Order: sequence, then structure tokens, then C-alpha cells
Amino acid sequence: MNILITVFFYLSVTFSVLHLYHCLPWFREPEERSNRYPKLKKRMLDYRNEEEGMSILIPCFNEIGILETSIKSMGLLPYSQLEVIYINDGSTDDTMNYLTKSLQLKACSMSPNCKLSYEKVKGLYQSELYPNFYVIDKMNGGKADALNAGIDYSNHDLIVTLDADTILEDNALFAVNDTFKDRNVVAAGGMVHVLQTRTNEHKNRLSLRFTNMLIRVQVLDFLKAFYISKLSLVRFKALAVISGAFGIFRKQSLLDVGGYRKTIGEDIDITLRIHRLIAKNKNLRISFISDAVGYTELPETWKDLTKQRLRWQKAYIDCIIHFWSFFVKTLFTRPVSFFYIFESFLVGTLASYIMTGIVIVNIIKDPQNTYLMFFYMFWVFLVGLLYDLIAIRQGKFYGFTFRKRDGFRIFSAILFDIFIYRFVTICFVMYGSISYFFNKKWNKVTRTGRNYHQEGSKPAA
Repeated sequence: MNILITVFFYLSVTFSVLHLYHCLPWFREPEERSNRYPKLKKRMLDYRNEEEGMSILIPCFNEIGILETSIKSMGLLPYSQLEVIYINDGSTDDTMNYLTKSLQLKACSMSPNCKLSYEKVKGLYQSELYPNFYVIDKMNGGKADALNAGIDYSNHDLIVTLDADTILEDNALFAVNDTFKDRNVVAAGGMVHVLQTRTNEHKNRLSLRFTNMLIRVQVLDFLKAFYISKLSLVRFKALAVISGAFGIFRKQSLLDVGGYRKTIGEDIDITLRIHRLIAKNKNLRISFISDAVGYTELPETWKDLTKQRLRWQKAYIDCIIHFWSFFVKTLFTRPVSFFYIFESFLVGTLASYIMTGIVIVNIIKDPQNTYLMFFYMFWVFLVGLLYDLIAIRQGKFYGFTFRKRDGFRIFSAILFDIFIYRFVTICFVMYGSISYFFNKKWNKVTRTGRNYHQEGSKPAA
């Protein structure tokens, strides 16, 4: 048993320390940029005369609570070579009526490529208020199905996929345009921050003032995910998830892999499909664009958080099963396979069951002999603390800071994270992995209905 504890200890610590080290600015690749340098912001604006056309796809299923924020933010984007396509995926609320009224829709004709399959399209519409806004009204088929319809009807080479609750910073699409000038980049993920922390008065300042503890600890989660894990993995060429909240793809690449698969985790699935494509074309690559910043709404209740995290874990298990052959064949030749199997599956999932079982057995059989467990837990807490502190420092390096008055809120969130929240997430992993085999429901998170784009509105609940 001690040997087993030692093995998982070294595995978990090794991967954690590796990402902590590899995410640091010393390992930045030549194509990486940072909002920390004002000259680069100006350079993005200089590309306005060289804009490549983009199609923003926004799937909508019962999104009435967030559409006002989405439409206002999309309408103010300064990028000119742009079309925005809302896909109403058989909503049962007033989503379609709201789109019709707020966008002043009129029937139009759009020519599909007819290269992807999806549920029947009931109507195609164009906005009289924003001529580059379109709406596809279709039968319900799920998020992946809606995205396939959007891809098929899109007119531009670059596809940007956003959740309905995602809004973009003004410079985001210019950063995307800059990155995709490299023809070898076939897919990329943008930087995603928490919408509830966004402030109107200072775009690079995050505020925790109106957030509850659940939002604060998720803010730390996102900082760790994007500024440590994703940054490190993309440098290893092993990024396994392009966030569905803000993903960018070349349209031809999406067509080459057959579009999105109807699954509980379409964002992980499409990323791995792109990796299979890259495995056959060595020059192609996936990028991470730290300058392309978006904000997405996070769950504000434990009920909604549970829905979200269980869905994420089910998605991981689904992709393990679906891509198992690819992982096995390329385990030691493709970094994404190595990290997915050893880190995400072995350390991130199986170890949760094994270590929990060991702790329980050890307490029951030999409660006096717990020094190894205390040693293990000490390092878990230490690494957790380092992750939080470095993630906050990384955010500052890339131009995003908290208000000074948020100091105590950050401190309390860190304590909550390392002593409570990390054990809750282990429960999500364990329960989600098992429940996948009995329940593959998508479990949509409830929107708050808050208008984040209104001037003077509070940033969170």
C-alpha cells in the first residue's frame, strides 16, 4: 500500500510541478504575445486593413436570459470582416421571439455547403438592424448539431465558436486574425475569464466585490486552467480541450474531420479530432491566444456547478472510450495522448478512487500509521497553494489584476480552495465518471438573466 501511495504521489507531484515550471514566461514561444506590452495592442489595430473574414457561431437553446448581453456585445465589436450567426436549436422558451424582435429579422436565403449533417432547418433570417447578423432556426439536435449547421451555412474561412453567455474584448478578434496569418495554425483557444468579475470602468481589472465564494473559487480555477495548465500543454503541443466558450477553427479543418460529433463533450471531442488530423499533417498545430480575451458566465449555485462539473467529467470519460485506439497507437509519439492518458485519466481520474480507497482502508486498519498520508496531504496542499499564487501572478503578467480591496477575498478563496473545494472536485470526478455509464444527459446550467453589458451594472451576484 505504501508503494502505491508513493507511486501516485510522485505522478501527481511530477505533472503539477512540470506545468508550474513550464507555464512561466521563460518558456514562451516566439508566436506568443502578451497584453502586458501596449505596443502589441496597437499592432493588432494596425491589422484592420488586413482582416480575414470570420464567422461567429452562437448556439442557442433556451438562452433568453443572456441574449441581450450577447447581442449588444457582438454588435459593438470593431472587427469589420465578420458575420454573426445565432443558431436557435429548437428552443422551448422565447429565444426565437426575442431574436426576431431585438434583431428585426427578415427572411433571407443562405447557401449551405451540404457537407455536414444536422437536424432540419426551419428558417433562415437576416437582421435589418445589424446586416451581418443571421439566425438559423432549426429543429433541436444538441449543441454539436447546431454548430454543424452553423459551419455549413457560414461564409468565412475562420470559424469562431462562442457560448451564448460569452462576450469578447474589443481586441480579441484582431489577436485571432494575427495568429491565423500563420497558415499552419488550424485551431486555437482564446483566453477566458469570468464574466461575473468583469468591470465596466477598467477592462483589465477583475473585481470580486459582488461575487460569492463559489464564484471566487471558480475564478481561481479558471486562472489555473488557462494561465498554467493550458499554457503549458499548448507548449507541449498537448492541449486536449479548446474551450467551447471561445474556440477558433479553420473551416476546412472542421470539414476535414467531419464536423462535431453528437456527444456530451463536443469541445473536447473536436479538439481531439483536430489532433488526429494534425497527426497526419506534421506541420499543422493548435495555438493558444492569450491576447484574445473573452468572458463567460459561471454557475453561481452548487446545483448548477454540480451539473457543469459532472458534464465535464462525463465528457472526459466519453472521449477516453471514443479515442482509445488513437491514444494507444500514439501514446509515446503524440504529446496529447501521453498527457491525456497519464495525467487526465490515470492521475486525474483513477487516482481519485485509489487514493480515497487507501485513505479509508488505512484509517480503519491502522489509524496510528498515518505519517505517509499526512506527508502526501501536505504536498497536495502545498502544490495547491503554489498553483493559486502562481496563477494570480501569471494573470498579472498577462495584464489582468484584481483590485487592491479584493486582497482578503482572494486570501479567503485560496483557503477555501485548498482545504475544501479541491475535495469537492474530487467527488465530481468520482461521481461523474461512474454516472457517465448510466446517464449521458447534457444538464444545461441555468443562466442568471443578468445584463452584463448595461452601463453601471454590478459585475456579479
